[in-house]
Amino acid sequence: MELLSALAGGDPALGVTELAERLGLHKSTVHRLLVTLEGGGFVEQDQVSGRYRLGLKLFELGAVVGARQELRCEALPYMRDLSAKSGHTVHLVLLSGYDPIYVEKVENPHSVVSYSQIGKKLPLHATAAGKVLLAHLPPADQEEVLRGPLAAYTPNTITDPAVLREHLARIVKQGYALDNEELELGLRCVAAPIRGARGHVVASLSLSGLSATLTPERLPGLTAAARETALAISHRLGYSEALSLLRQG
Repeated sequence: MELLSALAGGDPALGVTELAERLGLHKSTVHRLLVTLEGGGFVEQDQVSGRYRLGLKLFELGAVVGARQELRCEALPYMRDLSAKSGHTVHLVLLSGYDPIYVEKVENPHSVVSYSQIGKKLPLHATAAGKVLLAHLPPADQEEVLRGPLAAYTPNTITDPAVLREHLARIVKQGYALDNEELELGLRCVAAPIRGARGHVVASLSLSGLSATLTPERLPGLTAAARETALAISHRLGYSEALSLLRQG
């Protein structure tokens, strides 16, 4: 990390000797690290001078981070509006590997959701937000998750791979997922997919609350609101079909 930081210090390119002096390391150590970084595309060596500069892999990773920041910025006003109208807490969830992570949260004073915090991981198979993301994974990745083990957090958690596979197919068809006290007794959640410009699912938007207030009678209206909000965010991200889907209701 110090080596990458040194290469980002302003000089267009640096040699092994210069880097070793700046970092207080042996030249052999610096050279070995540079060879490893070059193999991954994190640094590049000028074939004429032999000096090193940062590689395009870092640009690629930076673009991913930038896109995620853009998603948070685009989603936040819609999340605030949904929370205010519904009276419930709203989350934005992204995948890191097979781990869904809360990256944004809008709390509502009338809704108590104790388990969530930004940066916290949540189960992929036991939450509405996680199930939306799991349902839209490539088949090979989905099967990797279904091979388990699938932990039971409450008596309502789906731990049978065959049952969960059918459940995920319904989520894709209906366009939303429900968490009926599957992670924590007394809490319910509804989630909908957010799509990027090319139509692939990039995140999930969830609405969470106590089961006493997020009742079966209210679920249809809250589900529709969550789906509309997710589509509105998708439209902002360039998903061309979002507008027609919003008009269809």
